[in-house]
Amino acid sequence: MSGGAGDGTITAGVAPELIAESQREPGLAGLSPGRLAMRRLRRNRGALFAGALFLLLVAACVAAPVWANHVANRGPNEEPTGTETVEKGGEDVLILGLDGVPVGPTLRSEYFLGADSSGRDVMVRLLYGGRNSLMIGISAALVTTLLAMVVGLLSGYFRGFTDLALTNAMDVIWAFPVILLGIALGVAFAQDGINLGFTTIPGGSLLIPILVIAVVYVPYMARPIRGEVLALREKEFVEAARAQGMGSLRIMFREILPNVVTLMLVFFPLMVANAILLESALSFLGAGVQLPTSSWGTMLDDGVSRIITAPFLAIIPGAMVVITVLTLNVFGDGVRAALDPRAKLTVEG
Repeated sequence: MSGGAGDGTITAGVAPELIAESQREPGLAGLSPGRLAMRRLRRNRGALFAGALFLLLVAACVAAPVWANHVANRGPNEEPTGTETVEKGGEDVLILGLDGVPVGPTLRSEYFLGADSSGRDVMVRLLYGGRNSLMIGISAALVTTLLAMVVGLLSGYFRGFTDLALTNAMDVIWAFPVILLGIALGVAFAQDGINLGFTTIPGGSLLIPILVIAVVYVPYMARPIRGEVLALREKEFVEAARAQGMGSLRIMFREILPNVVTLMLVFFPLMVANAILLESALSFLGAGVQLPTSSWGTMLDDGVSRIITAPFLAIIPGAMVVITVLTLNVFGDGVRAALDPRAKLTVEG
């Protein structure tokens, strides 16, 4: 332990950047790391804007039934019966032209973004597809975080045979490119589903892509957690907990886990972004969400076949994927900067 510059404060183990900044801003010295992180995040306007935009996208997708029932007056899979027209450019236009080309955006209540190749409302399918894509991405990221936490804690704390077995299992998954492993598992389970013994998950269920995406991304999060646990298990507070007679599980979940939560919070928004990207790729290739259920990936698949005659069918869902992933990455980078203990405290009062 060493004292501060003549003031007797203990500064051992504290980053020099934090000491210097706390001396310049005395009001920050007594704040907890959590409050300091929130102050940093509030000062990062780019991250806050990205987070707000992502929440706006989530709110719009959650409100999909409102748009479908009270604005568009049709469901996501509802195809027009008989001849149906919309007003566009001051004249009535068939939902599908005589040449089979879908109607482009009308910017009106019905068919706001036009109709797809089956005459279905693109705006309605976009919102419902966003619900599915976001649900899959967030759920898969949660499952990945849970599995990675368990694997990282067990592997890093017990070491030895446990570490060897778990790291080898992670290496097997790591050896496959994510997209190829996702396609292999998605195609294998899309036909007959997953038989868990006590229950069976049907092939068309959204649980299939959730579990597939969650499993293939576990090594990418478990490895950093394992490394952090390996370092933490040698710290003095862990040795003190052992000396007090605490068991291994109690030490892992009461002493080590709270110190790993920050790392998991940094990874989580990035995992959501990667899961949404992978879901779109798998659905585009037919190994993810199965038709007629909509997602941004299935809409891209439908739009590519009409990319020349109706480019909006691919551009609109593609833009939604890009915006969602971009906002999550920017916000995730802001969270990382806010939680970094060596980041400069560029906040006041």
